[in-house]
Amino acid sequence: MKPIFLTTAALFSTLVLATPISAKAENINTVQRLVETRECSGCNLAGVNLKGTHLIGVDLRNANLKNANLEGANLEGADLTGANLTGANLTETFANGTSFNNANLTNADLSNANLHNAEVDGAVMIGTKISGADGFDINLGVGGEE
Repeated sequence: MKPIFLTTAALFSTLVLATPISAKAENINTVQRLVETRECSGCNLAGVNLKGTHLIGVDLRNANLKNANLEGANLEGADLTGANLTGANLTETFANGTSFNNANLTNADLSNANLHNAEVDGAVMIGTKISGADGFDINLGVGGEE
């Protein structure tokens, strides 16, 4: 009876440990696709580490970047329209001319980011950190109507 229990336990633990590995492999393939094609509209990149990555002009419309690390990434001219950036780390990101229109930036960290000519029309920015961010020509309203 003991050998059957040990075999079952070993098989179960192997399956449990293998599950996160396949999830990581899926993210690796998605990141590889993004870097190679510059297009990943609607991709699931939740929690991915893109720290310091050059993503100039990429198409990330409606992508899921929840809790992603984009610290120091170059997002110049990128299209993040409708993207989910909830809790994303965008500190020191270079985002000149980047579209964050209708994106969810709830609790995202844009500290010390470069945001010249960034578009944020309709973006949800509840709890977004922007201390030290540098930018001009940004359509950023604070309450009320235009």
